[in-house]
Amino acid sequence: MTLIRMIQEKNSETEFLYVGTRQGLESDIIPKENIPFFALDLAGGFERHFTLSNFKRAANAILSVKKAMKVIKNFKPNVVVGTGGYVCGPILLAASLLKVPTLIQEQNVVAGITNKILSKFVTKIAVGCEVALKHFPEEKTIYTGNPIRSEVLKGTREEGLKHFNFVDELPVILISGGSRGARSINRAMIDVLINAAKNPTAQYLHVTGKGEFDDVMNRLNEAGIDIKNFKNIRVEPYLYNMPQAMAMSDLAIFRAGATGLAELTARGIPSILIPYPYAAENHQEYNAQALVDAGAARMILNQDLNSEILQKTIDELLKNPDELKKMSVASKNLGRPKAAEEISEMILNLARE
Repeated sequence: MTLIRMIQEKNSETEFLYVGTRQGLESDIIPKENIPFFALDLAGGFERHFTLSNFKRAANAILSVKKAMKVIKNFKPNVVVGTGGYVCGPILLAASLLKVPTLIQEQNVVAGITNKILSKFVTKIAVGCEVALKHFPEEKTIYTGNPIRSEVLKGTREEGLKHFNFVDELPVILISGGSRGARSINRAMIDVLINAAKNPTAQYLHVTGKGEFDDVMNRLNEAGIDIKNFKNIRVEPYLYNMPQAMAMSDLAIFRAGATGLAELTARGIPSILIPYPYAAENHQEYNAQALVDAGAARMILNQDLNSEILQKTIDELLKNPDELKKMSVASKNLGRPKAAEEISEMILNLARE
């Protein structure tokens, strides 16, 4: 939606058709934004060894491209954009076969299989990480960074502290495992929050995810911690105002999804990253490693995560403000706050051409 909004700002007459799957979140989100949505049902990816089911998948893949060509012919787009995933394969391949200009936006350090294949056919490629340049043809690939919501940069620390009823004298730590939460992070945070209640040297805003909230609250209550009595701790199931939370944060504990990292680096927030271990191609670990290599983050693998190691890492950073400041500068240097504007201009240029 970030790219769509940016293109609408630049050209209000632009028409859109969003192609996704019925199973994806987009099938619920996009229609609410008054964007036409078309569901292209797919059979999923191929198995990595020979099986009879792969013949059926191959037939379905060919059928998907035929369906995609029909979509392209009916809508008659000036440009087709893909951001990864199975559904991008047939749509962008069909567009390329029909000589429609195409662009893919690779968000991760390690390119997905679909985008690697599509790179041979598409017109332009925008990559979210500089390291990803090596995975694509040099002559048509541009390092833009990943698009972020404009609201991310608008909040101030003062506004955030006031909204969440925190004070300026203590550092603020933001914890989030994504919109659905991350059980491993939530469980590791229990003892950290208990220690924070006993020793309030920092402020914690812990976003659990809606499905995990009750479990976290029950565990804290069992430990005798009623967070209503501690002004330095807030536990929320979900945040509708994440930009305000980021604006006041001195440190973040996050997964390593491309969008979250783009927002953290745009604001220059140092982080402790716990990559989701089951991400395709293990791309979250590679995303996190890029920030670690740049000096912007620490990484704890999910398999190594527990309360003790998380508390130790937090303490090391909070007790060393110079190190935290260096990480903040390194994070800011990685940020590409104008990525959405740059990518949208690439898309419009392709459409004009």
